Amino acid sequence: MPVGRWRAGVAPLVAGGVVAGATLVLALVDPHEGGYPLCPLLALTGWACPACGGLRATHDLATGDIAGAWAMNPLWVVVVPFLVVAWVLWLRRAWTGTRARAVPAWAGVVALVVLVGFGVARNIPAMVPFLGPS
Repeated sequence: MPVGRWRAGVAPLVAGGVVAGATLVLALVDPHEGGYPLCPLLALTGWACPACGGLRATHDLATGDIAGAWAMNPLWVVVVPFLVVAWVLWLRRAWTGTRARAVPAWAGVVALVVLVGFGVARNIPAMVPFLGPS
């Protein structure tokens, strides 16, 4: 493989290694037991932000408990496979030397609407049991 392609592959490999290492730490040190910082929004307002329960959901996914992860943060459980696919595509593009297509502007708007909608919905009292973090 040419040196330029090897250099291009370093960024996705380093990013993947950092994420794998962080996931391993979360798999070994259970956030359900405490020891991690509390969400500042939750601590100050009592409202669960869209990311609340993300560490516990990641721990549950890393240990194979999909139902537990869903109970902590269903949006994160849905997003993780897309992030994995995006990383694989990034690595493949770096390895083959192909350029990425531009992400359409509407995709960012849709992501923001989903994130805000989820953040609001999970704080509606009737939805808390379903969108928790429980």
